[in-house]
Amino acid sequence: MNSRLVTAFRVVAFAEAVSWLGLLIGMFIKYVPETTEAGVQIFGPIHGGVFMAYVALTLVVSRTQRWSVITTLVALAASIPPFATVAFELWAKKTGKLEQPALATSAA
Repeated sequence: MNSRLVTAFRVVAFAEAVSWLGLLIGMFIKYVPETTEAGVQIFGPIHGGVFMAYVALTLVVSRTQRWSVITTLVALAASIPPFATVAFELWAKKTGKLEQPALATSAA
């Protein structure tokens, strides 16, 4: 179960960054050439939903991985600047904050 949470966290961290990209492109199209609001109307709700999933998964994973309060707050803060969730996920993986438990081997 723990490895599924870690995998879900990694996927959602990436999806949050991609949804940020879509929203930023949509905002650019809306405000610079002022041609359409479709990008914001499409990616706004998508980003909002993925953002909420990231926050929820961060709280669950922080508990299962026994993160410190500081690590948890950094993970939550990473959801605010564009693409920071990917940077946090890479850092967490590199520093062992996203350890997937070793598979138990049974004696034959």
